[in-house]
Amino acid sequence: MQSKFTIGIEEEYLLVDKDSLALADTPKALMEACRAALQDQVSPEFLQCQIEIGTKPCETVADARDDLCHLRRTIADLAGQHNLAPIAASCHPFSDWKTQETTDKQRYSQLEVELGDIARRMLICGMHVHVGIDEDDLRIDLMPQLSYFLPHLLALSASSPFWQGENTGLASYRLTVMDNMPRTGLPPQLASWAEYTRTTDTLVELDIIEDASKIWWDLRPSSHYPTLESRICDVQPRLSHAIGLAGLTQALCRFLLRLRDSNMRWRAYDRFLISENRWRAQRYGTAEALIDFGDLKLKPFETLFEEIIGLIAEDAEALGCLNEICALRDLVKDGTSAERQRQVWAKAPEGKGGEAVVRHLIEEYHADL
Repeated sequence: MQSKFTIGIEEEYLLVDKDSLALADTPKALMEACRAALQDQVSPEFLQCQIEIGTKPCETVADARDDLCHLRRTIADLAGQHNLAPIAASCHPFSDWKTQETTDKQRYSQLEVELGDIARRMLICGMHVHVGIDEDDLRIDLMPQLSYFLPHLLALSASSPFWQGENTGLASYRLTVMDNMPRTGLPPQLASWAEYTRTTDTLVELDIIEDASKIWWDLRPSSHYPTLESRICDVQPRLSHAIGLAGLTQALCRFLLRLRDSNMRWRAYDRFLISENRWRAQRYGTAEALIDFGDLKLKPFETLFEEIIGLIAEDAEALGCLNEICALRDLVKDGTSAERQRQVWAKAPEGKGGEAVVRHLIEEYHADL
């Protein structure tokens, strides 16, 4: 088994005006200051109210935490100079996507031409976790196995219950918006790297996409790095939860490779079945049961999460991230960000729920920096 499992985290944030608490465009001076401070670790996003950051490739979750903490602090400090604040939630609770301006960049302009209002509606933020996997074929081999755990990661990460001032009833409304895009959802089952490249190259050769970066599956081989990239998670208001989810993703990859070294593997379940758990996670977060396909039973999420910790404990210990993963238990016990946001809205004065949620999200962003 490979000795290192490098990890990288990408996050997208929304910028809000500190007075109105509504979304605000990124001033040119702010982006310039961010670029000066963080170089290529920061970039604009499709909508001007968004900003994206990415850690450097890190050997440990502790290193990733330090880098992500630095990135979050820097964005907050520089945004504050413009009376703005970042929030790390996958949807703004009340702002309207139709009033947001797009970023003037060739790649984004082409995306809007290709997808129309589907692209402009993408007022959502995600968290992507890259885990270094050395061999091309190995990344493809791991995809159907790791896909089994994507609903569990989604359930823990849910942070988008509101959309344009409405309680959607979903824990992750972000995924509803994302699924309107082409080439999204669970990845197909592929036999080899050669099959993957034949499949993706077909769309490139037909001039439908420019490269594999336009394939937005929940889990994919990165088009730029020798990594397996999980894209299923909502972005996390709290740094500690982001780090725990990244560590869990890293440990699951090591666990699956450890099985392989013992001439075993995790069963590759049909996408139809995994999609049902994906829906349940999207709808309920950790509040309701998911299906255990091995036992053919619905099990409380708490039970499933403890079983996962048991499976990957050896790997998490070896990677030095067991404590960070175990700290995710509070998302099961006390509720995900989606549930916390609903509680804040419910306690707010009538007509002030959205503003109260944004204030709460600003506080959570800074809670453990």
